[in-house]
Amino acid sequence: YYAHDKLDDFISTINSHLQPLFMQIRKGMSEMDGRAHYALVNLAETEITKMASDYTENELELFRKTMDLIILSENGFASSTDILNLADQLKTKKMKKKEAEQMLKVFVEDKWLSERNGEYTLHTRCIIEMEQYILSNYQDVARKCNICHSLAIQSQVCESCGIGIHLPCVRKYFRAQTEPRCPQCNDFWSCDIP
Repeated sequence: YYAHDKLDDFISTINSHLQPLFMQIRKGMSEMDGRAHYALVNLAETEITKMASDYTENELELFRKTMDLIILSENGFASSTDILNLADQLKTKKMKKKEAEQMLKVFVEDKWLSERNGEYTLHTRCIIEMEQYILSNYQDVARKCNICHSLAIQSQVCESCGIGIHLPCVRKYFRAQTEPRCPQCNDFWSCDIP
């Protein structure tokens, strides 16, 4: 039996039973289409070591450097060319471009990255599971969405006050407004509404 208005209560009950196991079900939003996603998150380890059992040290280094490119970019994406150019700059062990290309496919299959037209971004699973890691390790650039208060990798930024809003949140928030204004400073929202 499923009562969608009781889902939050249901998850809260499950989480109270998962707490002694240092696990939690967390809700996140797809930055592509705004749909809700849920992930079972291990709270006992540091965020980046959750991946460690599945990947070698140089594969993890490639992922960290890819994450740097994505988070430090203006649009939340990194090109496959830029990522593949990192392969021979790894400190742990150099990687051939073909190996790096294969690893990108694995990161996409394992839902750490998403790919669209040769551009990579963080998958919803990655954002949910690594939100605290990203917020603490990228304090100067990581921002939370002003509308839903979740980590925003792909977002629009107000030119006046600098707040960020997820693209799906931008769509919803400005849908009914004829002249879009920033929810923080009330200045005109100059970005294109998707």
